[in-house]
Amino acid sequence: MRKLIKPKEYSEERIKVPRFNEESGFYTTPKRSKIMSKIRGKNTKPELAFRKALYAAGYRYRIDYKKLIGKPDILFKKYKTAIFIDGEYWHGHNWDERKPKIKTNREFWIAKIERNMQRDSEVNKELERLGYKVFRFWETEIKKELGRCLAEVTEYLQSLQTS
Repeated sequence: MRKLIKPKEYSEERIKVPRFNEESGFYTTPKRSKIMSKIRGKNTKPELAFRKALYAAGYRYRIDYKKLIGKPDILFKKYKTAIFIDGEYWHGHNWDERKPKIKTNREFWIAKIERNMQRDSEVNKELERLGYKVFRFWETEIKKELGRCLAEVTEYLQSLQTS
């Protein structure tokens, strides 16, 4: 028997994303469809690099933890710490700069990315309300500054171990 979940009360108006289908005027070519199917949602190279570094530092964690809102990429249940590694395009990195550069299907993509950004904010607030520390890193941060990102997380975890 499935448990009914009440609709969530949102503090701000939720962004509506138009459906991506032919009836709405969106057309995709087989080539575009193939390209989009290759985009990974989990186990991306930056995620794997960060997890490998955490493991080498002696930390054990859960990945894509489905029982928690937002499904954190990396979760330390013991330390109530959630880590997200966000793609620049999908989560709106430098959004004010990138937004005007979107040329095709603007109505869909702008709403889609802004809703993703809104959802990220909602997830952060809810996890913090539940007592979690949330870290969010951009993929390029992990690629270019893995040591700094790792140090930020490990210093926080070590501070919890000594308290």
